[in-house]
Amino acid sequence: MFNLSLIEHTLRLPPHLLSLSLDKAVKHDLEKLFLDKVIANLGLCVSVYDIRKIDGGFIFPGDGAPTYTVECRLLVFRPFVGEIIDAKLKEFDKDGLRLSMGFFDDIYIPFHLLPYPSRFEPDSENGNRFRWIWEYQANGENEDDQTSATVYPIDEIGETIRFRVQSVNYPSIPLEQPKDSKPFAPMVITVSSFSNYVWCPLLQLCFSILFS
Repeated sequence: MFNLSLIEHTLRLPPHLLSLSLDKAVKHDLEKLFLDKVIANLGLCVSVYDIRKIDGGFIFPGDGAPTYTVECRLLVFRPFVGEIIDAKLKEFDKDGLRLSMGFFDDIYIPFHLLPYPSRFEPDSENGNRFRWIWEYQANGENEDDQTSATVYPIDEIGETIRFRVQSVNYPSIPLEQPKDSKPFAPMVITVSSFSNYVWCPLLQLCFSILFS
């Protein structure tokens, strides 16, 4: 889920930071540049882990700030395909679910990757607000027998969902977006729900008893 990535970066150090030690000044500027930002094909930077090397300190003609070549390691969030992770339900619509890990919100389960069979329907007990319904069927039950299925609603915001990572993508920045479009996400994780106890409180309780 988290990885150390070694990068080399050319850094112009602002004069107001020169009162600090060189290591502290460089780390301060690196955090300003990278922290909480997505680096394409690397992931979301959550920390400047360490600084391996600082070279240079040249002042170019007409510039009042030194420029350094810095080699450092960044701690990045970049789950691998097939990894199993827990996140919380943030929102949902007819296209599927959106999950959040607190520090990262662009995790999606499209409708075709929800547990089968699932359906999107109005909730008559809650003002016909739509929700997802999963019809859980125990092993050996006939899938055509609707009476034997146990129905679990998928509509509780903040509910923990376990999933398997299907892909991690870094979309290109669009030149323009429609006014009603969602905010641009520089990193999108597409996942599928994992195991039949994801939304089953009873089975979660059984697992807790077995492994406690």
